[in-house]
Amino acid sequence: MKIFRKILLVLFLVLMSILLLIIGQGYSMYQNAISETPLEEKVSQIRQKENFTPIAIMPKMYQNAVISVEDHRFEEHSGIDFIAIGRAIINNIKALDLVEGGSTITQQLAKNMYFTQEKKFTRKIAEVFTAFDLEKKYSKQEILELYLNTCYFGNGYYSVSEACLGYFGKEVQDMTDAECVLLAGIPNAPSVYSPYENLELAKQRQHQVLRSMVQNGYLTQEQADTIASDNSVFYRFENS
Repeated sequence: MKIFRKILLVLFLVLMSILLLIIGQGYSMYQNAISETPLEEKVSQIRQKENFTPIAIMPKMYQNAVISVEDHRFEEHSGIDFIAIGRAIINNIKALDLVEGGSTITQQLAKNMYFTQEKKFTRKIAEVFTAFDLEKKYSKQEILELYLNTCYFGNGYYSVSEACLGYFGKEVQDMTDAECVLLAGIPNAPSVYSPYENLELAKQRQHQVLRSMVQNGYLTQEQADTIASDNSVFYRFENS
């Protein structure tokens, strides 16, 4: 029994040492990124882009759809969502791989601003430190605005403005409810959910976003059904 306890203690110490090493490396990555380009300067660069879209003109339906499907506790957390992280850890253990990150919108913004898309634990730690900085210095609306102006929507579209013009041929403020919901689902996997790549999967993703909005109280089932019945959003892609 004593030997078993000693083995457990050694394993625990080894795991803690590895964890501390990863945290240290992630913190160094964060420090290097911030030192090279301070957060305020990065934000200023994003806001000065020609196609930058203020959140005030983004349809509320679109904002709600994004929050609902990507980070429904966005208004409650301070940069990281421990519940989502716990779920991700369980799923990663089951898969024996880093298949899910549990990232918040704030963490995704941090990644878009400073880091690569490569799935590494050190990068995730760096994201967390950057996310805390973002939450300290910017409001939730500002963070959402910055995120939607930096995330990738597939087909070479790197902002909500580019995506609206590219997919729908219109400005952000002119999107229909069905278009808002469709667009909200794409950044999770642009190469999969782009309607130009796979229209059927794009439709399925739109329905998934609608289910999340009903579940999270943004829509009634009747409202969701009405939006889902609007097939005009897909005509452009069916004839392309």
